[in-house]
Amino acid sequence: MNVVLLPAVAPATLQIHMVSPLALARRFAPHTRSNAVIAVDNLSKRFGAFWALRGASFSIRPGEILGLIGPNGSGKSTLFQCLAGIAPATLGTVSVDGTPVGAGDRKHILYFVPDGIRPWPDQTVGWVLAFTSGLHGAPGSAVADLMRALALAPLRGARLHELSKGEHRRVLLAIGLLTPHPLLMLDEPFDGLDLRQTRDVMSVLKDAAASGRTLFLSIHQLGDAGRICDRLVLLSSGEIVGEGTLDELRAKAKLATGGLEEVFLALT
Repeated sequence: MNVVLLPAVAPATLQIHMVSPLALARRFAPHTRSNAVIAVDNLSKRFGAFWALRGASFSIRPGEILGLIGPNGSGKSTLFQCLAGIAPATLGTVSVDGTPVGAGDRKHILYFVPDGIRPWPDQTVGWVLAFTSGLHGAPGSAVADLMRALALAPLRGARLHELSKGEHRRVLLAIGLLTPHPLLMLDEPFDGLDLRQTRDVMSVLKDAAASGRTLFLSIHQLGDAGRICDRLVLLSSGEIVGEGTLDELRAKAKLATGGLEEVFLALT
């Protein structure tokens, strides 16, 4: 038997309003506040004899924007998949305020938006966002506000398979921001965006964090990571080589000056 899922709010009824980024974040994320610290300890993933991730240990603090940075092939996606519970870790634990949380239970505290997925390709942007809003109980105005903030209003009637890479990226971001989970994990959120779109998306993400949402972003462009992240986790060849603010990482690298690129090269 086929089951057809319908959105809780008809997309045709959506109205677009002018709203400041901070007011936008407060509308759809006030219920996501959490004081929990998530601790990742010795998270590791082995494929045969190859360790794609080895001994990853770090913390995720409430209300921060934490960046996971590293070159392509460094293990960023593997770490995200293991943390989210999508891929079983070979070793390691994930704890919330000292209490271990199994992979199956993490769905209650985090929402993961992988890179490159295309859900509901034959549905319109308006349908997908209205369905997501109804599914997770987001405030009724959140969809309209997000469509305005992420420049999705002109695409309301477009089907997802018709979108460009950057347009689809912004839809995935909107889906993540409509969820109530305290921790939102985004894999390469700026990939495919132009300079102006990247700036606007950063503004929305910063305001979401200011309203209590914790964000964990996988980023391979060091310039983007330096502009948005409060703290950073540096990953190289499947191993974490540093964690902290830019100043803390600079001190670890024994550099008096230098940006994130110089720090990363010194630590790897």
